[in-house]
Amino acid sequence: MRIPALAALGFILASGLPAFAQQSLSQRVEGVDQKVQPSSLRELSKRLMPAVVNISTQQTIAPNGLPTFPEGSPMERFNEFFGRDEDGFQRQGSLGSGFVISADGIIITNNHVIDNADEIEVNFSDGRVLEATLIGRDRDTDIAVLKVKSNTPLPFVDLADSDHAEVGDWVIAIGNPFGFGGSVSAGIISARNRDLNSGRSDDFIQTDAAINRGNSGGPLFNLGGEVVGVNTAIISPTGGSVGIGFSVPSNLVKRISQQLIEHGKVRRSWLGVNVQDADEALVKAYKAKGKGGVIITRITDDGPADKAKLEVGDLVLAFDGQAISSVREMTRLISDEPIGKTVPLSIIRDGKARTISVTLGELQDDEESAPANTLPDGPASSNDLGAELAAIDDDIRRRFGIPKDVDGVVVTGVSARGRSFGKLNRGDVIVEVNFNKVASVTDTVSRVETAMTTPQQPLLLRVKRRGDAGWFDQFLSIELTRK
Repeated sequence: MRIPALAALGFILASGLPAFAQQSLSQRVEGVDQKVQPSSLRELSKRLMPAVVNISTQQTIAPNGLPTFPEGSPMERFNEFFGRDEDGFQRQGSLGSGFVISADGIIITNNHVIDNADEIEVNFSDGRVLEATLIGRDRDTDIAVLKVKSNTPLPFVDLADSDHAEVGDWVIAIGNPFGFGGSVSAGIISARNRDLNSGRSDDFIQTDAAINRGNSGGPLFNLGGEVVGVNTAIISPTGGSVGIGFSVPSNLVKRISQQLIEHGKVRRSWLGVNVQDADEALVKAYKAKGKGGVIITRITDDGPADKAKLEVGDLVLAFDGQAISSVREMTRLISDEPIGKTVPLSIIRDGKARTISVTLGELQDDEESAPANTLPDGPASSNDLGAELAAIDDDIRRRFGIPKDVDGVVVTGVSARGRSFGKLNRGDVIVEVNFNKVASVTDTVSRVETAMTTPQQPLLLRVKRRGDAGWFDQFLSIELTRK
């Protein structure tokens, strides 16, 4: 199963767009029930089609070192075969979908449709072709805003309040699938709040309306003719629609497009931390109540969290008065807050509840996400952790690549039958047991044995773990129930 971004495929239409009044095509029709299947989508489709566009892009690629055959040469035809002109340059094109949101020519599409384009053309349903300029784009949400100039007002549609869209509501998609411009498909909203792990702001609407390659950037309409989402991705083993498509919700599109229009980029608030999800067992290990939260695993030097004296290992339970149950939820809440706002964080540190106020900064584009975990591995062990432990010396540091500023006890193996299996990894460095630093194998085993006297309380380990971006902190809860 894969989640490809919708490819931009299609064809270009030809010219002539009549004048339109500066009035949205998304006028709600009195008596239309969004929850009832209509007898026909004919009139709605006809009304909305003029505001849906096909987008054509061209990109020039520099010579790649292959020879260019001269004019008149028997090999000249291979220049065209390799897609090159007489100077050796290649021209690559792509096509996708989009829609007009204002009479003066503001257009919404996907970032991947226009990414790296040198030229962008917008093709309307009646054939008129207009050159577009890029106003701004956001890679995280895959939204881009274009602008075209027209001598007459353009037909446009409105963005819906996607918070009112519910599972089971009827929707229609209009776009340019596989080059067949002006195609209409219908279905329902299958699910809300889907996370595809594609960005910080994942909150997709899932639909079974047929969405295929070339629908990228096209609108998903409700029965009132309002855009409830921007079609962006599909899950498909074949590359075609299997009834699982995803759209960026219109409320997120509103917020992103407004910033792109005003600033040319999206400005997001930033806390300056990496965090991990805390399950019920971890929360219990912190001697806190509840079933979720997040644990700070890394703090950016001189960032907002660093200035507020937050610490690695703090368990965050609430952000600005709102309970936090996951990393995804906290990321969204931070992004929704204005830059410079001071917000209270409810945390647990060393088993004690505290409230710390943080002034949010601005996220820069080069911020990295937390590195992924590696898989566990290892032989049997006889201690209560079920892990082979070793003191850190120069040989161990070279063997596992442990930095000089990392001290503790290294895990050299994990038993498949031990309590730590699936938690500790080979190469992890245990630095704390139940908030107490450890410096030797004896000290570590002793603290674990002490914790075994109260097996109803999970053991909390703080480890240093190596990831793609370097070493980072990870917090683990180990159940101590006898096996």
